Amino acid sequence: MPRFIFDRLMKKRSLASIVKYCDRTLATEEFTDWPGAVNGLQVENSGSVSKIAAAVDGSLATINKAIERNADLLIVHHGLFWGASHPWTGKRFQMMKLLLDHNLAVYSSHLPLDAHSRLGNNAQLAKALGLHQLKPFFFEKGQHIGLQTKAQVSREELEKRLAHVLHLEPRVIPAGPDICRTIGIVTGGAGDELKKAHEEGVDTFITGEGRHWTYALAEELGMNVFYGGHYATETFGVKALAGLLSEKFDLPWEFLEHPTGL
Repeated sequence: MPRFIFDRLMKKRSLASIVKYCDRTLATEEFTDWPGAVNGLQVENSGSVSKIAAAVDGSLATINKAIERNADLLIVHHGLFWGASHPWTGKRFQMMKLLLDHNLAVYSSHLPLDAHSRLGNNAQLAKALGLHQLKPFFFEKGQHIGLQTKAQVSREELEKRLAHVLHLEPRVIPAGPDICRTIGIVTGGAGDELKKAHEEGVDTFITGEGRHWTYALAEELGMNVFYGGHYATETFGVKALAGLLSEKFDLPWEFLEHPTGL
């Protein structure tokens, strides 16, 4: 390994400085979220960072992958505490022991990373789809967490673009106009909220997943719905955040692919 690469990999930055930068950039304290989100630093390490890993989900699998890649900070969208966080036995104990034994810190950002106008899942997905002039959309938990835009794109063309950027075929409910003129985006699991999206004026709604009954609801509302997968639509934010931190703090980073297919 060339010496300059070795020196770069050995650089260390303050965990506290990185966390402070993330909290300020994402306006973490301004957000109300679901209780299990626990936005911000969820697990600390000895205080320094030499490599950043990013993943959609904080789980035993992604923790193991981060350790394998010698990361000491794991950035995730879905943190460690969505389910019961105690008792610390079985797999939960194993997970915490791995974090502590390998000095791996975990930083999680849920709604703040969905809503961010530049780094957010919605903003990054819209950019990848070639959608511009975005406006706030989908009021939830006291703030707009999605984005909407005016467009003039066929349903078929939008489906092709989604398939290209997500690397999978989206599920489509073709219940709206052939030409999509007002498109709303809320990545992740907003399928139950088709009515809210419709009331906010969109004829086409892009999200991650939805349940069986939403097909009939979309037909009643006369709205196109694209389900791109909860996981697939939410890879964008953690990549953008980790990339920014890499530039800001001169640290290497890596995305940990662990798709759920959901």
